Amino acid sequence: MSWTKTYTGAEALRINKWLAEEGVCSRREADALILKGLVKVDDETAVAGQKIMAGQTLTMAGKAGRQLDNQISLIFHKPVGIVSGTPEEGEIPAVRLITRDSLSGKARAIPGRYNKLAPLGRLDKDSRGLLIMSEDGVLAKAVIGPESELDKEYIVKVKGDVTPEKLAKLRHGLELDGRQLKPAIVEQLKPQELKFILREGRNRQIRRMCQLVDLRVVDLMRTRIGPLELAGLPEGKWRPIGGRERAALLKGDAPRPRTPRPDEDRPDRERPDRGRPERSERRDGPPRGDRPARGERPSGPRSGKPGGKPGGKFGGKPDRSERSDGKPDNTVSPLKGEKFKRTKLGPRKRTPIK
Repeated sequence: MSWTKTYTGAEALRINKWLAEEGVCSRREADALILKGLVKVDDETAVAGQKIMAGQTLTMAGKAGRQLDNQISLIFHKPVGIVSGTPEEGEIPAVRLITRDSLSGKARAIPGRYNKLAPLGRLDKDSRGLLIMSEDGVLAKAVIGPESELDKEYIVKVKGDVTPEKLAKLRHGLELDGRQLKPAIVEQLKPQELKFILREGRNRQIRRMCQLVDLRVVDLMRTRIGPLELAGLPEGKWRPIGGRERAALLKGDAPRPRTPRPDEDRPDRERPDRGRPERSERRDGPPRGDRPARGERPSGPRSGKPGGKPGGKFGGKPDRSERSDGKPDNTVSPLKGEKFKRTKLGPRKRTPIK
């Protein structure tokens, strides 16, 4: 399906810039579509660098729309030791792990050699967690563009004494490379575990922040980017980003609040205060203290199932040499006896495939 719109701006504007502002595609993608002859202005094929005037109508061919719709965007749970960007000698890039075998769930398409997946935001080699990879220029601008307001959440394990004074400095009061850092949300989850929520992404920012307050990072995992969460995605696996998730990233929606359900709405098996009977109440027999000692128990055969039937949990198998009427069972099995002979089959005849 083609895309058509009339430009109403007061001043002339480059076609690629206008398409980027409209959220149709990035400037680079617009230039590629123009070079392929898929963009027209007033029914005339557009050229690279052309400007559109007020009142002119731009039409994008249906092939261009399908090409943009087929762009792949995905979430990858990056393990430690994998680089997110361009690898050096001996390093493994994250894009090499995006295969059919590492897919979690279903996907409309599997990235191949002709897909140009790029990481949207850095994640250090020593870190793990959520990594967005995409061919979508509009999504890249929304996630890592200079005007992006998406926050990122990290779970960090540290070594060292975590004090209120250090937490206050981490939240506000540090600078890196001569520039003041934006205020951060830092919470202490456990004695040696912190949660960071940042709105900027300097090079190795969290590790350097912790180093300034005498804390050493031993594990760093990114769990969320804007409304997109890692959730239960296994390490080393990937899944595609859905249309609603993409729209939420473009809008910069806040993450969904994590509010526990009230006890009255939870099933009984999830309630922590659900009463369970004591062991003595769950047993049918008398309490353990009222049972006879092991040496005083009767030596006769035990009954298995209730009612004295044999074959229960503690009872043996019934004697097959006696029938139900008490007489001996002299029936001979057809697989035993003097007349039984084992037959050996000859080799099968194989017919060659023509």
